[in-house]
Amino acid sequence: MKLELTAVFRKVPEGYIAFIEELPGANTQGATLEEARSNLKEAALLVLEANRTLSTEELRGKKVIREPLKISA
Repeated sequence: MKLELTAVFRKVPEGYIAFIEELPGANTQGATLEEARSNLKEAALLVLEANRTLSTEELRGKKVIREPLKISA
């Protein structure tokens, strides 16, 4: 599965700040562009993991249907 998102990097005096346009909460910073890129990938994975955990807790005991969703452009 391949999902393409948009990473935005902004140069600041301390290095770079970064976020993913389509994934609220996925933001980070880094001293270098490479560090910001690496940190952003980790931030995206952490946001997705946290959202799964929150959803699982909220829906515990409820009847739901879970299935994989593949998105391609």
